[in-house]
Amino acid sequence: MPSANHLDPDSSMWDELAADLRIWRLLRNMSQTQVADILGVNHSTVSNYESGRSKLPEKHAETLDYVWRTGGHFVRLRRRAESTHDPDWRRQSTEYEANSAVIRQYDGLLVPGLLQTEGYARAGFASAGIASGDEFWNERLSRQTILKRDEPPQLYVLLDQAVITRHSGGRAGMREQLEHLLELSELPHVVLRIIPWEGGSHMGQDGAFKMMTSSKGSDVVYVEAAHEGRLITDPTKVRDFGLRWERIGARALGEAPSRGLIADQMEAMK
Repeated sequence: MPSANHLDPDSSMWDELAADLRIWRLLRNMSQTQVADILGVNHSTVSNYESGRSKLPEKHAETLDYVWRTGGHFVRLRRRAESTHDPDWRRQSTEYEANSAVIRQYDGLLVPGLLQTEGYARAGFASAGIASGDEFWNERLSRQTILKRDEPPQLYVLLDQAVITRHSGGRAGMREQLEHLLELSELPHVVLRIIPWEGGSHMGQDGAFKMMTSSKGSDVVYVEAAHEGRLITDPTKVRDFGLRWERIGARALGEAPSRGLIADQMEAMK
C-alpha cells in the first residue's frame, strides 16, 4: 500500500501537495486525528491524503490555509496540480474503472473502449498510425471483463448518432460493431441511449468523458483527450460533470428507440 515514503514531489504536483500536508502537520506537532477533526473527516482520510492515495479536495485546502494561516499555500498547490498534466492519469482511470459500481460515459465520436469489437478497435489503432495493435487490444479486452463478472458495474452510455453512423473498419466491421452494441444493450446492467441528429446542439459536443462511482460512493471523472486524458477528483468539479451528464441525457432517445436506430443503421450497411 502506498505511503508517504513513496511520494515523488519532484515529478508530481499531487505528490508535492501530499508531502507538504505531512510536513506542515508535523511542524505544528499535530496528529492525523487532529487534522481530521479540523477537516471533519476520519483519520484514515487524512492518511490517504498524505500518502497520495486520495487527493486533497479544494474545500479542505481552503480550510487548512485558513486554520494554519498559510497565505493560500495549499489552494495554490492544488490548483497547480489540477492544471498540470499527470502521465499516470490514464492508469489511475483504468483502476477506478475496474473498481466501479456505476459507470456513466458519454462519447460523441467513438464507441467507448468497454464496448468495442476487435475489428473496430484495430481500425482505430491503424488510423492512429499504430502498426501493431496487439498490446492495445489485449489491454482493452482485459478492461472489458468487468462487464462479464458476477457483479458487474451498472453501465450507462450516451452516444451521439455520429458514433453509429461513421464507418470504422469498413461496412462489415462497423456492422459487427453495431450488432455488438445491440447485444450489450440487452444486458440487465447496461443502458445504451443515442442522441439523434434531431437533438441538435448539446453540452457534450466539447468532448467525451466518463464518470465512475465506487462501491463506497466516491466519484471521479476521466475526460478524454487526443493524447492523454485528465482525471478529475475534486467533488465540486465532479458534480458539474454530473449536471452535464443529465443535460446531455435529456437530448437522448429512450432505450428501445435507441436500439431501433442502431438496428436501422445496421440494415443500411447490408
